[in-house]
Amino acid sequence: MTFDATTINMLKTGIWETFYMVLLSSFLAYVIGMPLGIILVVTDTDGIHPIPLLQKILGLVINLMRSVPFLILLFIVLPLSKIIIGTRIGSPAIIIPLTIAAAPYIARVVESSFREIDAGVIEAAKSMGASTWQIIWKVLLPESKPSLLLGAALAITTILSYSAMAGFTGGGGLGAIAINYGYYRYEPELMWIAVILLVVMVQIIQEIGTRLSKKSDKRIR
Repeated sequence: MTFDATTINMLKTGIWETFYMVLLSSFLAYVIGMPLGIILVVTDTDGIHPIPLLQKILGLVINLMRSVPFLILLFIVLPLSKIIIGTRIGSPAIIIPLTIAAAPYIARVVESSFREIDAGVIEAAKSMGASTWQIIWKVLLPESKPSLLLGAALAITTILSYSAMAGFTGGGGLGAIAINYGYYRYEPELMWIAVILLVVMVQIIQEIGTRLSKKSDKRIR
């Protein structure tokens, strides 16, 4: 492999495309997944506003969506990307399947974070006459902030791994470089460079999430 200016520019483009796909799809997935996670907790039998039927139906839908392997979901959703964006290839087209794949996962992460909160704190808010929205905004979200930040780091690294798999369908980013230029063109050095860059990105995201979580944890003071 000749490590020339063209290769360096290709890697720079791959890093940018990966960040673009991961950050935008993570944002959109949280826009969908966060409310779903809140609804799962609030409408549970022991929740703030119990609606067991809604909770069970929503939980079933989320579990079904999480059960579909990402590569299969990718091929199923790419026609939707064609309709919305006008293409099935490239980084913008992959954002839609990434968002759809990540949103149910994030909903469960948010649900898990909320369930870690001491029930006594919620009961105290109820006894003071707090409404459902007040409990969500002033109790659930602040109390679960450290866990939510850790969960966000985990969710984003999962989306990063999904984006690498999207290279099989021309999704762009470092995953596409590793597959199309490293594997198919028999340049293992380039493949390993792309893989190492992905690992470094995962470590950076995980470290940022861990530090923000510790900083926001009122118990570590």
